Amino acid sequence: MTTAERRRAAAERVRAAEEAIAELREGLRAVGVVLPSLRIDPVSCAAEEAQPLVELGRCNLATARQLAAVLRERRP
Repeated sequence: MTTAERRRAAAERVRAAEEAIAELREGLRAVGVVLPSLRIDPVSCAAEEAQPLVELGRCNLATARQLAAVLRERRP
């Protein structure tokens, strides 16, 4: 694989991660949860063959409890 092909593949993985974050943000917002620090981890994208990680970020205690409550409600 050429350098250009590796870069294109890495860019596609970053785009896929951005889409996943948008979907996650929308889904969380639909149940009343906002994670303000939700983003792509920039360090995971630094390499030429980026493998982006989704950073859920930090949230306050009220948001953590709200997220836990939503998850409890959704348990099968």
